[in-house]
Amino acid sequence: MRGEIIPLRPLTLAELLDAALELLRRNALGLLTVSAALAVIEQALLYPVRLVAGAIPPYWDPLNEDLGKFWLLFGVGLGSEAAIIGLLGGLAARAAVPALVDRPAPRWLLGRGSRIGGLLGLAGLLMCGALLTAAAGFLPWIFWYLFTGLAAPALVIDRLGPLGALGRSFALVARGRWRPGGIRLLGYLAWLSIRLALGFGGVALVRLFVHLPGRTWAIVITMIAWALVNTVAYAALGCLDAVLHLENRMRVEGLDLALDRALRRGIPPERILAARP
Repeated sequence: MRGEIIPLRPLTLAELLDAALELLRRNALGLLTVSAALAVIEQALLYPVRLVAGAIPPYWDPLNEDLGKFWLLFGVGLGSEAAIIGLLGGLAARAAVPALVDRPAPRWLLGRGSRIGGLLGLAGLLMCGALLTAAAGFLPWIFWYLFTGLAAPALVIDRLGPLGALGRSFALVARGRWRPGGIRLLGYLAWLSIRLALGFGGVALVRLFVHLPGRTWAIVITMIAWALVNTVAYAALGCLDAVLHLENRMRVEGLDLALDRALRRGIPPERILAARP
């Protein structure tokens, strides 16, 4: 079957994760550049929220601080993550379609066809939803994360608007019996453990061997460490969303069969990808 990176057939969990990482590797320059810029912007925007919450390194214990302020930081952080992963999921979707039909990926993912306006609107919706569901006790956030992962790829691949893409994501995850959402959450938890280990470990290592003159340097080093770790994690999670969207459409809509017939008949794959039942 076609697709060296993303096979044109339903995939196992291991194959999904491998395909997402291979998609990131093949498009590392474009995706990691955008991810790095967004990760740095995120750290800059979170800094005043950390000031309000009192969450300033090197010494901070959330158990000794005001829980309401900590929860504000927690919710804003989840909101910014949702927006960034959504944007990267949309850009990864531009590279995922050529990977599915053995065509070269666009040289510039932010170029024509990226639908950046719609992606920015969708990112705003994802951010607001994540922030509000996190503020509502965190459990609703889990369901928000489960059901919204296919929205950005749907916006780019299925040619939908932000609201339509959100609805499409909910419908596809439900038709997939929550499988795409479960895999998405599993990927998030795996990368979260890596981020926490590298983030806290890297900062601790720097402080162990390098004397930082004053608290300002500790803050800067901490922000740089988290930005570096998040750069890779956000790009990988965006690629996972793009692969999950295509693979789930193969399972619930027979996309693999429709694309295979179209490619053999010389029909442009975009016509099949944009078609919705």
